Amino acid sequence: MNPKRPHEAGAGSEQLSPPGETPAAEGSTAEAHRERPDGGLWEHPHLWLFLLAVGGLLVAAFFLVRMVTL
Repeated sequence: MNPKRPHEAGAGSEQLSPPGETPAAEGSTAEAHRERPDGGLWEHPHLWLFLLAVGGLLVAAFFLVRMVTL
């Protein structure tokens, strides 16, 4: 290490993390975690959107039929 250039890599520099590991961050308390598996039926927004749309159409159809039959 050259004493005239203290900013170059040396004893005080931060070491690189091994491949596949996340480097530590200042103030970080989080740990690496596994990604959880798919939640199945409960985590599919298109299904819920479809069910809400069908429910709304059924309610609208009910009131339209009532208006027509009066």
